[in-house]
Amino acid sequence: MFLDLYAMKLNKMKKKFTTLAIALSLVLSAFSQPGTEIDKVVSNLKTGNATEISKYFDDYVQLTLPGESDSYSKAQAVQIVKDFFANNNVSGFELKHKGEAPSGHYCIGTLQTTNGNYRTNVFMKNKNNKEVIREIRFQLVE
Repeated sequence: MFLDLYAMKLNKMKKKFTTLAIALSLVLSAFSQPGTEIDKVVSNLKTGNATEISKYFDDYVQLTLPGESDSYSKAQAVQIVKDFFANNNVSGFELKHKGEAPSGHYCIGTLQTTNGNYRTNVFMKNKNNKEVIREIRFQLVE
């Protein structure tokens, strides 16, 4: 009888512990998401996917390309980045540094293309509870 009572208490404790562990993992997973937008941008830079990158564009984006630099509307920036990737066949992206600033995340890396390598900087900012790209720079590495 004593062993049965002990086994019942042990079973209740296991259930409580399991419930607590699941609840804690759910709470912690909700807080382990910072920087996921910059990670997705980096992933799409590796494949030269301008369409996916443009999903993170702010209403206006500062673009720097060889020979030009200006602020463009989201629609203009999408077309410019698509044209840039189409003319430079992206073969990869090597992330050099990724970090967090008070206003959002950023990354620095080398975009590898058939026409040469480009030092690439992406700057994101927090806007309406999500991160958006405010600036991208592509500078030819000589």
